Amino acid sequence: MADKANPGALTDNSERLFSFGVIADIQYADLEDGYNFQGSRRRYYRHSLVHLQGAIEDWNKESSTPCCVLQLGDIIDGFNAQYKTSEESLEVVMNTFKMLKVPVHHTWGNHEFYNFSRDYLTRSKLNTRFLEDRIVDHPETIPSENYYAYHFVPFPKFRFILLDAYDLSVLGVDQSSPKYQQCMKILREHNPNTELNSPQGLSEPQFVQFNGGFSQEQLNWLNEVLAFSDTNQEKVVIVSHLPIYPEASDNVCLAWNYRDALAVIWSHKCVVCFFAGHTHDGGYCEDHFGVHHVNLEGVIETAPVSQAFGTVHVYPDKMVLKGRGRVPDRIMNYKKEKALN
Repeated sequence: MADKANPGALTDNSERLFSFGVIADIQYADLEDGYNFQGSRRRYYRHSLVHLQGAIEDWNKESSTPCCVLQLGDIIDGFNAQYKTSEESLEVVMNTFKMLKVPVHHTWGNHEFYNFSRDYLTRSKLNTRFLEDRIVDHPETIPSENYYAYHFVPFPKFRFILLDAYDLSVLGVDQSSPKYQQCMKILREHNPNTELNSPQGLSEPQFVQFNGGFSQEQLNWLNEVLAFSDTNQEKVVIVSHLPIYPEASDNVCLAWNYRDALAVIWSHKCVVCFFAGHTHDGGYCEDHFGVHHVNLEGVIETAPVSQAFGTVHVYPDKMVLKGRGRVPDRIMNYKKEKALN
């Protein structure tokens, strides 16, 4: 495949440290093509698996093998639940991932919760928390079992944090539980519509059922990890199914309390990049604090003739996203005070 930009021209002055793969919204189902809820976008349920196979072949062949792949959530489609094929479809996708030579970190999105309960996901192969790194003598950086989040170090002085954007959600939780009641209360306070997936008339359109949010407990934990990274001059990449920056996303797709997450991130210097899925359209913006928000284009709405994944090459002064198909290339420079001379 021809390069859209010559990476050599971009990176002559610095040495590549490591690379990682990114892919989002595979939403596989053994179904004929369909459309999104509005009927405006074609969805290629069966072909998404072919796209995944192509991405894995590419990653396996790269001269600088990625250290890992970040799967940004919605690995199988919600239609599987309707057809009672959830476990079968998940098995098909997980068997495909077995062809990959490096570890995959799985993020959970709304479609995981359409198919499975949170308890099921915790016991499943989609729980990759066993890949976490623990920080010795810093128990405050160990995540609670109440949400699915963890951090790991793919390369010295770089820390990746996976967040649980459905920690506050009415999806995948027992309707008799206090957590469900609390989340339904939050949702109804912001969304008076009978159809809770409809943002119609909302001043804050992110308050729909297919989104979720971050509990205060999880945000406190994130704050502790970022404080450690600040102190130790680490650069941090955050991963979430839901985006948190309005300028990089359709407002309907944001996390419920995206402002709270931004407030934590902006109170630290270490965060370089925030990767999310969910929007299918993709999006990008560097915020005022120099954090690069990358919303990856979704595999599910990618035509068979195209592709949708990327490899991020990490350098001492920047990250370079090499996109495939409809994922564009991006150069993401670190904040000036963070650059290494």
